[in-house]
Amino acid sequence: MKPKIVIIDDDRSLRRVLEYNLQQEGYQVSAAASGEEGLALFAEEHPALVITDMKMPGMDGMQVLKAVKEQSPETLVIIITAFGTVDIAVEAMKAGAYDYITKPFNRDELRLTVAKALQFTGLTTENKRLRSQLADRADFRTMIGSSPAMERVFEIVRKVADTEASVLITGESGTGKELVARSIHTMSGRKDAPFVAINCAAIPRDLLESELFGHVKGAFTGAIKDKTGKFLMAEGGTLFLDEVGELPLELQPKLLRALQERVIEPVGGTTPNKLDVRVVAATNLDIEQAVAHGVFREDLYYRLAVIPINLPALRGRREDIPLLLRYFCAKHSADKVNFGKSALDALTTYAWPGNVRELENMVERLLIMRDSDNITLEDLPEKIRNRGATAPAASSGPVINLPAEGYSLEQLEREVVVTALERNQWNQTAAARFLRIPRHTLIYRMEKYEIVMQEKS
Repeated sequence: MKPKIVIIDDDRSLRRVLEYNLQQEGYQVSAAASGEEGLALFAEEHPALVITDMKMPGMDGMQVLKAVKEQSPETLVIIITAFGTVDIAVEAMKAGAYDYITKPFNRDELRLTVAKALQFTGLTTENKRLRSQLADRADFRTMIGSSPAMERVFEIVRKVADTEASVLITGESGTGKELVARSIHTMSGRKDAPFVAINCAAIPRDLLESELFGHVKGAFTGAIKDKTGKFLMAEGGTLFLDEVGELPLELQPKLLRALQERVIEPVGGTTPNKLDVRVVAATNLDIEQAVAHGVFREDLYYRLAVIPINLPALRGRREDIPLLLRYFCAKHSADKVNFGKSALDALTTYAWPGNVRELENMVERLLIMRDSDNITLEDLPEKIRNRGATAPAASSGPVINLPAEGYSLEQLEREVVVTALERNQWNQTAAARFLRIPRHTLIYRMEKYEIVMQEKS
């Protein structure tokens, strides 16, 4: 069905001619005899185009134009003027009219002017739609997936992005938590301000407070000048606290105050700084377990997790693997690479303990080492070809043999922790993985049993 057009003209004969000619072209046409009546019709019909005479009793064409543009800037207006009043028509175009036609005019001139105007409207609408669609996808350009699990994530991100609510993103390592945080930032009103990220697990405890909140000159040995912390660097934008579950317990009250009061004080400083920062945090730990164990403050957890988002592991959305393979191949300029059925079956069966990050690393390695653009089962790493389980099978018998007279549970737990640390060369992350517990839980046990690495003699 063709668009709606409203005609406004006090000349009854001209009004009927316009109405008839445009109806013959298939348009839905309504007509009014005055500016006031025309605006009422405009509010009721919501037309794509208004055609109005310039000179009319009461409200004239210029007043109609301004009223239409005020109510609906995208609606086009064509002005009808008498011969010799082109200067008035030019003034109208400066005020927002799309075009003008001068009396007398013939049917073809009217038809072409109207068609051109409505074609412009169609192109403008389509352009807006495409730009909106492109912008929407651009926000998720590195978050690939069409599985129900990922669609739920996308939907939550769309809803919360343009709010000020704190967001806590949980999920295993390699699932793309920072990508979600960046998407939230770019879809928010803060998108033109900084996005600042800090990994709370990668910075030594004695430096983390300074990194977050800054310090003043002389605050501690080595503080030779003032330092701006990540909070102030993110002013007006978004601060992403990655691995927030690793935040030392003694720093948690200061972070809580920053979130609640919107102020911070640099290390060694006495003057508080007001904040305008949105905080998005992420962790791969079971944060509720950390709260239960007393190594993460409950009030801070609830302050961070106003909106919780849990990212599924790759093994929980296997249907996205073909999409991810195509994306990573295109990212590395290898669009012509194809994965054979046997290779694809193995890739979708493998458990992917390193999630999307592991998949991308494997694709990059394959692209470098490949002999052709056809990837077969034989090209895949052995652990994927064999579809091996990522975790060792459970033992069928008891792991330990307790003495008949009994044994202290605390002593047993201490020995298990020490053994795990020794087997992993005292690497806490590896030992925690070996014990299948969060790293902060391991640290808590080490502090509880006063376990320290023994110096080699």
